[in-house]
Amino acid sequence: AVNYLLPFMEEEKLASEDGGISHRATILLATVKGDVHDIGKNIVGVVLGCNNYRIIDLGVMVSSEHILKVTQQENVDIVGLSGLITPSLDEMVHVAKEMKRLQLEVPLLIGGATTSARHTAVRIAPEYDSPVVHVLDASRSVGVVDKLLNPELRDGYQQSNVEKQAELVASFETRQLKLVSYEEACDNRLTTDWSELEISTPEFIGNRTIESQSLETLRDFIDWTPFFMTWQLKGKYPRIFQHETLGAPARELFDHAQQLLDDIISQQLFRATAVYGFWPAASVGDDIIVYTDESRNKQKTILHTLRQQTRRKGQDYFRSLADYVAPRGSNRSDYIGAFALTTGNGVAEQVAQYEAAGDDYNSIMVKALADRLAEAFAEYLHQHSRQCWGYGKSENLTNEDLIAEQYRGIRPAPGYPAQPDHTEKSTIWELLEVQQATSIELTDSLAMMPAASVSGLYFAHPEARYFAVDRIGNDQLEDYARRKNMPIEAARRWLGSIL
Repeated sequence: AVNYLLPFMEEEKLASEDGGISHRATILLATVKGDVHDIGKNIVGVVLGCNNYRIIDLGVMVSSEHILKVTQQENVDIVGLSGLITPSLDEMVHVAKEMKRLQLEVPLLIGGATTSARHTAVRIAPEYDSPVVHVLDASRSVGVVDKLLNPELRDGYQQSNVEKQAELVASFETRQLKLVSYEEACDNRLTTDWSELEISTPEFIGNRTIESQSLETLRDFIDWTPFFMTWQLKGKYPRIFQHETLGAPARELFDHAQQLLDDIISQQLFRATAVYGFWPAASVGDDIIVYTDESRNKQKTILHTLRQQTRRKGQDYFRSLADYVAPRGSNRSDYIGAFALTTGNGVAEQVAQYEAAGDDYNSIMVKALADRLAEAFAEYLHQHSRQCWGYGKSENLTNEDLIAEQYRGIRPAPGYPAQPDHTEKSTIWELLEVQQATSIELTDSLAMMPAASVSGLYFAHPEARYFAVDRIGNDQLEDYARRKNMPIEAARRWLGSIL
């Protein structure tokens, strides 16, 4: 639809500049400071643009000062904030506070992968006196904006939003979370008979760099299901092609993606680079000590982990990533791996060309394909790393098996449920010398640049699986801050979403 409507939008734009057509309202969109992800925001902008709203898209990494300045200068009717990483949530709270300080009355829309209706109601809405609305996805944006700007519908919609948010706040305040003490959680950790566990030895210790990975190889590792979800087409690939209503547009979208991917690969428009490595390691409590070499006499760094404290029905133990590494006193030689990769080199140049030509459709498509290639690279590199580690040499898995994670080992990333602390990303950057090897940078909020990048740790334990730390208590927060030698308030800020 976007691709079809763009020529008509360009005609309207020209007519509007000549005074022939006026826009319904002006909407400012921005990915907040510290965050570099904007595919969802861009789709929202195009969808609203197709409905004759004037869009001011400030891009990514936008400071609150710039958002507020443009809002006032352009007499904006609605402000929309987007973010993907958890620190973005705090930045959105800050923007709301600043809007209140300046006595603005512009409705505020909140969207992005880490946002939620509950967080919006509990943390953001109380900081601003005008309407604050969480928008679940791009398909809902037009209806929300229409109601907020329609004099006949505005009051009723705002009242309904306030009532729903009051219910969410009440539910949040009366929630029954069963947290055990940090001490009890540690006493009931995942246990392993380390004397019996088979531990493989990696074929090398230290870092290795892939300066240019074949994109043709990565193509075979792509999981296409999230690609369709990016475009609001929800269905599992390839079954989505048989869907009664989504099948035809999904097939057309897929064909366009294949054509563009052919060009990207044949013309080498993107460059995929990575760095990965293995080191001797041992756990001490909830810390993972990483050693420089097999002598294990010199410490290279410490990886800090968080432990589950929420009691769930049928739960026998409380996991931490440190449980997957042999304790220092076990007399076993264990290891840990780490990686960082990107397929984003060259993406910005392609996006700039499409945007200069007014082609929002292919601009978004390029970013979506870069993201899919990055995840494919992560899958490919993990398979390669399992083989380097030894325990994966006998694997014979299809791409469907890989997508379903039918293999031993996991690759959790800082900022995700098993390790919600983004600051552990900095340790990986030092360990792998990531920026020197790949040019991937970290923002102040520890988002990765380019956006089509993935990083994390490798664990080989046979029982290693992904889990969510969920909520933790102040007792663990204090212990974690002490172990990281981090001021307690800084730790509270980085871990606010799970306290």
